[in-house]
Amino acid sequence: MTLFTPYPIGTPGQPWGEAERTEWRSRQPVQRRYADEVLPRIDALRDRFEVIEYGRITVDAEVYPLLALRSRDRNDALPTVLVTGGVHGYETSGVHGALAFLERHGDEYAGCANLLVAPCISPWAYERVQRWNAAAIDPNRMFREGSPCAESAALLALLAPLASIIRLHIDLHETTDSDENEFRPALAARDGKAFEPGEIPDGFYLVADALNPQLDFQCRIIEAVAKVTHIAPADAKGRIIGAEVVAPGVILYPFRSLGLCAGLTDALYTTTTEVYPDSPRTTPAACVDAQVAAVRAAIDFVLAA
Repeated sequence: MTLFTPYPIGTPGQPWGEAERTEWRSRQPVQRRYADEVLPRIDALRDRFEVIEYGRITVDAEVYPLLALRSRDRNDALPTVLVTGGVHGYETSGVHGALAFLERHGDEYAGCANLLVAPCISPWAYERVQRWNAAAIDPNRMFREGSPCAESAALLALLAPLASIIRLHIDLHETTDSDENEFRPALAARDGKAFEPGEIPDGFYLVADALNPQLDFQCRIIEAVAKVTHIAPADAKGRIIGAEVVAPGVILYPFRSLGLCAGLTDALYTTTTEVYPDSPRTTPAACVDAQVAAVRAAIDFVLAA
C-alpha cells in the first residue's frame, strides 16, 4: 500500500479559505522572469506582427502586461487562426512553442490566414512555474462568462468580438510529472477532497472536444507530431489520463462545460496539445518543436479543408 503525505497547506478534508490561499502564494518563489524570457521575443516580432496589450495583471505591486500578436495584413475573406499558450504558466513548451511558431513560420501564412497568438496567458504563473494564478485559481477551468480568473476574463474580452469568425483554435499545453506530485495533490487539498493518484502518460497526445471531435483533423496533427516526438500510448484500460482513447493519441473532453480555453470560441476546429517534457525520450527543444509541428499541421489542415 502506498502512503501519501498530506499536502503541507490546510487541514485535510477542509477547503481552503483566504488564509490558506495566501500561504500558498507566499510559497511560490520566482524561478524565471517573464520580462526576460517572453517579452523580448514578443518585442522582436513587432516589425512583423501587430502587438496588442489586452490586459494587465497586478500582483503584490508587480505588473504583467498581457500581450497577443496578430497578422498585420488581416483579410476578412481569410480564415482566422487562434493559437494560445501558457494558460498554465508551468507548461513551458506551450509558451515557447507559440512564439517559435511565429518566429519560424508566421510569415508563411501571410495572405493565407489571419493569425492571432496569445503566447503567455498566465505570466505570474509562468514566473513561478505554477499551474494556478496568484489567487490559487486554475485559469483553464474559468473560460466562462463572469469568470473570477483575471487572466481568463481578459482573454475572453479580447476574443468576444472575434469568437464567431475564428475557424481554428489550438491551445498548447503540457502534461508533466509535477501534475501528479504537486498540482493534483494541491487541488485536492484546496478543495477539501481526498487525493486519488493517477497515471502520467509517456508521450504527446491531444484533447479534442467531446461535442465536436473532428477526428480527421486530430489525426493529421498526431501524424505530424509523431515525426518529432513519440505519441502517448493508451494505458492497460485503453485510456489516457482516465479518458478513453478514441484514436491514436486522442482523447475527448467537453470543452465548454469544463470552462476550458479551447472551448472559448465558436471555431469549427479545436484541440488542446499535451506534450510530456519529463520523458527520457525527449528534450526541451523537441517539446517546442512538437508544439510548432502541431500548430503548422492544424493550420495546413484547415487551409486545405
